[in-house]
Amino acid sequence: MSTDRHATHRSKLLSLIRRNAASPLLITNPRNVTYLTGFTGEDTYLLIGPQQLQLFSDSRFETQLRDECPDIPAEIRTARTLMPDFLANLLPKFNLKSVGIESTSMVASVRDLLAEKLKPIEILSQPGLVEELRMIKDADEILELRAAIHQAERGFELMRSLLITDQTERQASHDLEHGMRRFGALRAAFEPIIAVGDRAALPHYRAGLRTFQEAGFALVDWGAVSGKGYHSDLTRILVTSKLPPKLHQIYGVVLKAQLAGIAAIRPGARCQDVDAAARKVIEEAGYAKYFGHGLGHGIGLDIHEGPRFSPISGDELKAGMTVTVEPGIYLPGIGGVRIEDDILVTRDGHEVLSSLPKEAPFAAG
Repeated sequence: MSTDRHATHRSKLLSLIRRNAASPLLITNPRNVTYLTGFTGEDTYLLIGPQQLQLFSDSRFETQLRDECPDIPAEIRTARTLMPDFLANLLPKFNLKSVGIESTSMVASVRDLLAEKLKPIEILSQPGLVEELRMIKDADEILELRAAIHQAERGFELMRSLLITDQTERQASHDLEHGMRRFGALRAAFEPIIAVGDRAALPHYRAGLRTFQEAGFALVDWGAVSGKGYHSDLTRILVTSKLPPKLHQIYGVVLKAQLAGIAAIRPGARCQDVDAAARKVIEEAGYAKYFGHGLGHGIGLDIHEGPRFSPISGDELKAGMTVTVEPGIYLPGIGGVRIEDDILVTRDGHEVLSSLPKEAPFAAG
């Protein structure tokens, strides 16, 4: 992504700061620093305000900072100085009466230390401003998300083609991650969930030592991270022999629910209403108590970000948002079904970005 794109992100944040009468912000969330500067390292803070723009980092990243964000001045500390002391020495030079911090990413001990060292500069909690901007993706970000989805889908197809029934869940997980990397992914978006048989009833199961021959099906939840750090998130049911009749029946319910949720996506739609559209299908089929989580979430630089689909969400959809839709039914001792796709909210509705078939469970091999 170009430095112009990150400058646009900073300009939008400054407008938000002015609109909220907020103080200059000390950005400490690494994803937010990336969003505003293009820097992909860690342990680096950004001060941004109407008259302030400064990075604070250390000598490990001096060259990387010049390469990735040459338009932003950087102060570099050495191992002889801790970051709180470094900031305490430098921030007073900006003539600040107060500075906002991201209280969702800065630990309380660092916040208290800064408050003590920076007196009389007031430390204010101002979380969520950058995350609010990040919910709306620009054209470059959408291209990165498309790449992450493509990498995930190609990796899944490769893993499926290589699958043998005496493989363990963990071995298949390794093959899946390796496959995504082969097609350009930086890494897996999270540890792939590959759950054989009744383990599929655990929504966030960790792949273990069960083999595919122990049951006729598995739930696979996975995603890729693109070269610029954007995440995809998908789920499919993979059948190695035969899907039990009960799960075949709930597969149809989950698919119907997912399609209902996707159909409700458009600018101006309330996220709780999208959740309700899918949840109603599952409730009417008699499985309400077996679908306990929200319908989906935003994806981007984080695997879980705003907006959120849930019965209590206060979010409203806007064009440019990218979200997952992932209803599920989980039957303890039997297994579970979840179907998940990645969706872009467009100006006149939505676009399903993922392309793997889902009309029926995937066959292995």
